[in-house]
Parts: sequence; structure tokens; C-alpha cells
Amino acid sequence: MQSHLPVLVIVVPLLSALLIPVLERARKGCAWYVVTAALFFATYGAIRLLIQVAGGPIEGAVTYSLGNWSAPFGIEYVVDRVNAIVLTMVAAVGLITAVWMRRSLVRELPERTQGSYYAIFLLCCTGFLGITITGDIFNLYVFLEIASITSYALIAMGRRRQALYAGYSYLIVGSIGATFILLGIGYLYMRTGILSMSGIVALFEAQPELYAMSDVRTAFAFFTVGLAIKMALFPLHGWQPSAYAQAPSAASLFIAATSTKVSAYVFYRLSFSVFGVAFLESALPSIREGLLIMATAAIVLGPLLAIRQTDLKRLLAYSSVGQIGYIMLGVILLNIDGVTGGLIHFWNHAAAKGALFCVAGALVYRTGAARVQDLAGMGRNAPWTAVTLTIAGCSMIGVPLTAGFWSKWYLATGALEAGRWIIVPVLLASSVFTAIYVWRLLQLTWFAPKDTFASVDREVPWGMRAPALVLAGACIVFFFVPIADIARDAARALGLAS
Repeated sequence: MQSHLPVLVIVVPLLSALLIPVLERARKGCAWYVVTAALFFATYGAIRLLIQVAGGPIEGAVTYSLGNWSAPFGIEYVVDRVNAIVLTMVAAVGLITAVWMRRSLVRELPERTQGSYYAIFLLCCTGFLGITITGDIFNLYVFLEIASITSYALIAMGRRRQALYAGYSYLIVGSIGATFILLGIGYLYMRTGILSMSGIVALFEAQPELYAMSDVRTAFAFFTVGLAIKMALFPLHGWQPSAYAQAPSAASLFIAATSTKVSAYVFYRLSFSVFGVAFLESALPSIREGLLIMATAAIVLGPLLAIRQTDLKRLLAYSSVGQIGYIMLGVILLNIDGVTGGLIHFWNHAAAKGALFCVAGALVYRTGAARVQDLAGMGRNAPWTAVTLTIAGCSMIGVPLTAGFWSKWYLATGALEAGRWIIVPVLLASSVFTAIYVWRLLQLTWFAPKDTFASVDREVPWGMRAPALVLAGACIVFFFVPIADIARDAARALGLAS
């Protein structure tokens, strides 16, 4: 089975999603067990693949050719040190979300729609897993559309009318982003005649003059714009706050922890593995400078916009705008430390933001809304949920003993190595602004006057509490495990020199 794991981590969730409507007719309430089992297998497979590639040579990879049609003629799945990190992140967050959502959906969705929600959620997970593992750019687009369409549906399934509007708005903006990506694929195929990433790389290496062609540069520009929309990079983030705020809590948790990171991974993959470091250094300096402006603006303005929010989900959405800026810095800096910091932030943001959306979901479960003011007194009545908020908030700031410290440390050293010292005070300012809104949340949670009315009068069930604590605990675990070594090896695998 080991040799078939690259395809099984996709096929098992996909087939399980298609079986859920049939099984739900035969036995009501079995959908949760199917989703949990499928994502448990996907997580197991992703971890096995991560261990396998981590134990091999830095540039080694596990490949799987569908139907025994090898690249560039067939579709190839590839797992290397870079996407193994993202694959494990998506599968693990999907499993944790599946465990967490069982109680949440009972409170937030009508019973008649819960089976459909589970099936769509599993299809969404399948899309993100497929995006991560495929080595074919058109197959990447197919999985991107699967993930996008199901994301729109998950968001629109919220009970309030605003959820339908948020899902529709996301559909319009997301479709524009997908169109840019498809145009990029078209321009690249027009010049190379190949859809396999490895085949395109081999052609570029054999004919480096292709890098100077206008259609190749146009393809990269289209990819950049489309993926910037998908990952909500400032100022193309307008769809995100409403989508996160109005979606059911389980959808907010999973999409916030994975969606934008998967889009950022695609940008990493295309930038380094398809176009290459030399192309980024010499051919498109103006795009790099534009991305630097967008990333630094996101890093500063994201937390600034978060400070003034009164809805916790919306606050966390604006916070995510800033965090994507950190991840994009890795590409812009084009050195080992910068990319290492960006890759560490994939895991840190997934764990910390996932934990924080678990807290927002706990508010919705107990109060029916995610108002910031409802955190008042929660530390006395729901201490485990309050601890989750505290640890995840500290990791967002970058406090030592959390994974957020390492990501910001490596980004800062990468900025100094690249001669872009101005980024360091930007990172410090962002951490200060993040500390302001995190302290506001912690002050309400732990230090509200004893006579303050506490909207949250008790803990959520352990089925919601334990997954949140696992995500918060990961923020601490990632500080002590050699995550930086894994990320550094991944950066080398992308072709960056030490």
C-alpha cells in the first residue's frame, strides 16, 4: 500500500464523499464517521509520505503516475519535502475540524442539511489535498476548482442570509482569480506545449532563452494575480472578512486554517519549481517589488484593521490578511532563511488560526454569535477554551516558546541577509499591533471584573474542547521540534543555495 499512498490520500476522501449521500439514506447520522475515517487515513498517509521524503535525499521525491502514463504525457503526483509539509497540514487540520464540527453542526445547521455539509466538506478537503500533491498544472486547476466551488457552498450554508451573500461574493471574486490562473496555464502551454511541471522545468533548463519570452512572463503575471486573489493578499482581500464571519464555524475553521496557505503553496511551487530562482531574480524584479509592497502593507494593515473589530471571526479574518503577508515574504526575499520562515509560518498559522476559530466557534455554540464582548469572564467559566485563546494568541504575536517566534525570527534574518533591513521594523510594528488586539481579547477573557455578566457560562463539550487544545498545543510543540530543519531542507529542495 505504501507505493500507492500518493493517490490513496486523494481517492479515499473522494470516494467517501460520494458515498455519504447513499449511506445517509440507509443510516442517518453515519456521515460524521465516514468523514472522520477518511481523513484519519489521509492524515496517516500524509505523515507516512512526510517521513519517507524526509529520510531521503533533499531533492528526492515520491512520484506516482496515474494509469502508468509517465510525465509529461500523463498526470503525475509528486511528494517532496515542500508539499509533504502542506499535505500533512491540510490532512491533519481536516481531521481535527471533522472531530470538532460534530457538535457545532448540530447547533448551527438544520438536521436535513448536515449530511450534505459533510459530503461537501470532504470534497473540499479532497480538492486541497489534490492541489498540494499534483505535478500537473492543469490537474492543479481542476483540484483548485473542486476546492473553490465546495468552499463557496460551505460558506453559503450558514443559517443567516448574509452567509448566502458572502458565499456569492466569494464565488464572483474567486472565479475572477481562477480565470487569471487558467489564463496563466494557457499562456504557459502555448509556449511549452507541456502541462507537467517536471516537463516544463526540463524544457526551460534545455532552452533557457524561453524565460525571456513575453508569453512566459505574461503567464507568471497571470498566476501572480490569480493566486493573490485566492490567498487574499492585500489589497485583494475584500472577500475574506465576510466569508469568514458569516460561514458556519466549522467552515471558518477549516478554510481559515488551510485555504489561503494552499494558494500560497501553489505560488511557492510555481515560482521556484517551475519558473526558478534565476527567473525571479533577473526577469521580473518589478513584480517582486510590487509583491513586497503588498506583503508589507498586509503585515501592517491586517492587524491594524483587526484592532477595531467587534466580531471575533471578522477580527481573525483581518488578522489572516497580515499573516499571509508573512508567508509571501519568503518568496520575495529569495534566500534560505526567508523561505524557511515562510514555510514555518504555514504550520504556525494553520495551528494558531485554527485554534482561534475554535474559540470563535465555542462562542457561537454557547451564545449564538461571535461577539468579542462575549469573551468577558470566559476565563472563569471556560478555562480550557481561555487557555486555547491565550496560547494561540501568543503564537500569532511571535512570543518565544511558540512556533510564531521561529517564523518571524527567520523572516527577519532573511530580510537582513537580503539587504532589506526596512522589513525588520515592519515585522516589529506588526507584532506590536497584533499584541494590542490579542491583549484586548485576553484582558476580557481573564481580567474582566467579577461582577461582569459572563455570556459563556460553561465549557463546550470535550468533542470541541480537545481538538482546540491539540491545535494550541501544536503551537508550543513546533517551537521545540526541529521544524526549522525540516523547513530549511524544503527551502534547499526548492533550489535555493545556502
